Amino acid sequence: MAATTAGFTAVRIEADPERPDRVTAVMDRPEVLNAIDQTMVDEFHALCGWLERDPRMLILTGTRVEDRRRGGTKGVFASGADIAQLRQRRRDDALRGVNSQLFDRIHRLPMPVIAAIDGVALGGGAELAWAADFRIATDAVRIGQPEVGLGITAAAGAQWRLKELVGEPVALEILLAGRVLDAREALELRLVTEVHPAEELMDAAHALADRIGRNDPLAVRLSKRVFHLPREAHPHVDEIAQAVLFESEAKAERMQAFLDRRKKG
Repeated sequence: MAATTAGFTAVRIEADPERPDRVTAVMDRPEVLNAIDQTMVDEFHALCGWLERDPRMLILTGTRVEDRRRGGTKGVFASGADIAQLRQRRRDDALRGVNSQLFDRIHRLPMPVIAAIDGVALGGGAELAWAADFRIATDAVRIGQPEVGLGITAAAGAQWRLKELVGEPVALEILLAGRVLDAREALELRLVTEVHPAEELMDAAHALADRIGRNDPLAVRLSKRVFHLPREAHPHVDEIAQAVLFESEAKAERMQAFLDRRKKG
């Protein structure tokens, strides 16, 4: 892992030897509120390549930044795409799907992705969060899609993921009217599933990863893959996935352990 992420400057990778089933990726550009630039995109692609070869859960979060108004620091997930770079992009850059291709790749990682969101998650930052399998937040969260105010559209997943997540009326209010949600609103809409104090956010993310990690990794991988397939693929793909798992050693061992515990109980 160290060799894979050597030289990273925009994304800080944290891998705990006591938690070998996961890595944490911290967006680390505090001077621009963790804005997503080409360097960050490239580093995330490198990380994805590693996680595709050696599947582990991924926790996404942002570094804390200086709070010039109140003093101290404040949480920031990602303030969006780097506007200085975005302003220079032209038609061919849009057609390359700089952010959309990355976020789709993150969404398709073999193991679950957890977004731990503190503070602002706007534009591309919100679209990165929508691409995760799970989103948990702090009460300081402000999340939304302000792109139309900048003369562009949300083109890295929000146009279709939001409709799937919250339905057309709310999605249109976020996308066309620039509605920015606070933590309470995001929780009510189930765009996030948990809200915690900032100092407890990462513990909560790891607690969720612990719950996932107690399950059979192959069963988790296949369940994630089957879940995201189109409706016309079911039920056939469910049966194929189950057939693979029925032949696994983990299935036999875990079911025998369940029966043994029931006998003792």
